[in-house]
Amino acid sequence: MPTSGAGGRTEQGSTPGKGAGGPRRRAVVAALMLGMALAALDGTIVATAVPQIVADLGGFSVFSWLFSGYLLAATVTLPVYGKLSDTFGRKPVLIAGIVLFLAGSLLCAAAWNMAALIAFRVVQGLGGGALQGTVQTIAADLYPLRERPRIQARLSTVWAASAVAGPAVGGLLAAYADWRWIFLINLPVGALALWLAARHLEEPLRTEPTDRPRIDWPGALLVFASGALLITALVQGGVAWPWLSAPSLTLFGGSALLIAATVVTERRAAEPVIPGWVWRRRTIAAVNLALGALGLLMVAPTVFLPTYAQSVLGLGPIAAGFVLSAMVLTWPVSAAFANRVYTRIGFRLTAVTGITLSMLTLLAFPLLPYPGEPWQPTLIMLLLGASLGLFQLPLIVGVQSTVGWSERGTTTASVLFCRQVGQSLGAALFGAVANAVLTTRLGAAGGDLDTVARALDDPSSLTADAADRLRRAVDAAVDHVYLGAAAAAAVALLVLLVLAPRRFPVLSDDADT
Repeated sequence: MPTSGAGGRTEQGSTPGKGAGGPRRRAVVAALMLGMALAALDGTIVATAVPQIVADLGGFSVFSWLFSGYLLAATVTLPVYGKLSDTFGRKPVLIAGIVLFLAGSLLCAAAWNMAALIAFRVVQGLGGGALQGTVQTIAADLYPLRERPRIQARLSTVWAASAVAGPAVGGLLAAYADWRWIFLINLPVGALALWLAARHLEEPLRTEPTDRPRIDWPGALLVFASGALLITALVQGGVAWPWLSAPSLTLFGGSALLIAATVVTERRAAEPVIPGWVWRRRTIAAVNLALGALGLLMVAPTVFLPTYAQSVLGLGPIAAGFVLSAMVLTWPVSAAFANRVYTRIGFRLTAVTGITLSMLTLLAFPLLPYPGEPWQPTLIMLLLGASLGLFQLPLIVGVQSTVGWSERGTTTASVLFCRQVGQSLGAALFGAVANAVLTTRLGAAGGDLDTVARALDDPSSLTADAADRLRRAVDAAVDHVYLGAAAAAAVALLVLLVLAPRRFPVLSDDADT
């Protein structure tokens, strides 16, 4: 099996025509889109039903773990699933992921208290991790380089549609049926995806190894444990306990020790879960770091923009959601046309163009007038989505095209893992930034962003001057968050300029199998 540095071609030299279309491939694509929809709808559809869930089961103090538990399980299992798909094939990993996700959904619908629901959300997350990585990997397996933007654009469209439809579907089910239906609705969707994948997904014939494949279970366990401690520290720090408290210091210290143990174990393993070449190859390392920065900057619009729209602009939840959805409407459109750009100027330069435009767009947000009009942040989100489509897709398609079949699962999982860790880091970092700005503007009694936003939801309890003061404080806090996101974009730009090669060492399509 050739590696990314041997036997490859330049970006324009790949062979077209791999995997001619037909009913079987269309069925597999449908299975991938349905599988992606399961994972994409999960967060948005559950969020709208939280009030009903808490009213029924209680556990308000720990309900945030409905999201943290899922994120934790999905993130830390990504590298393990990537290695398993390279060792045993994509199909068994995809099927196992769908089955786990559906089992978790059924258990969530039957949950009798908040603790049980959180535990079953973790089971869902174990399936979600397999879905995220394996769907992206199979998409690259199905299409030659010149056609990969087509499937990536379809998957991006699934994410966009889920971001728009998820809150509406979740709200309708919670209001007119029962919150348990937000989990039961996964069953027919997942069952169809499972049937399509089992019936139509065929993998390339490979030479059977003389030795039985070995699974690096110690490495897998250490990756899971170190990732779990790190993500827990980032998600709960500054929320459930102060950053410099004993729980935070214990979790960060424990994760550092386990990461060191993971590195030592993986160096000695015959078939490591996270092989060293993931970081030794310039292209993969640069893409990992750049998409980690993407995950970090994405926290600004997805987490803080809805609060800004409701607290500063005075919009309702639905209108605030529309301001955010503007970004996911232009993202897949931009991604669909990205191949026309990178086939002319290359992967790196296309991504550099996209992240530069993203940085400038993020820098424009603090320049918006106060209080401003809703169309102004909406326009910024439209531009941000278009520029990020030019940034992310060339990097994912490019890095997947530098490796053969037996390394693509690991490579894809490492990219997605870094992006997820970046999101967790961004939530922690930008939350601290926003709260620091609020403290400066309002004093020690000002509280955090959530407290201020809740106060503004009840204007009758505030004087006009007090409400205006709070709105200006929220405006300043979100402005600083967007400046931080622009700094993350600058880091991604620097990584691409310094670490990424000018031309990705792309393999020819006939070397894929």
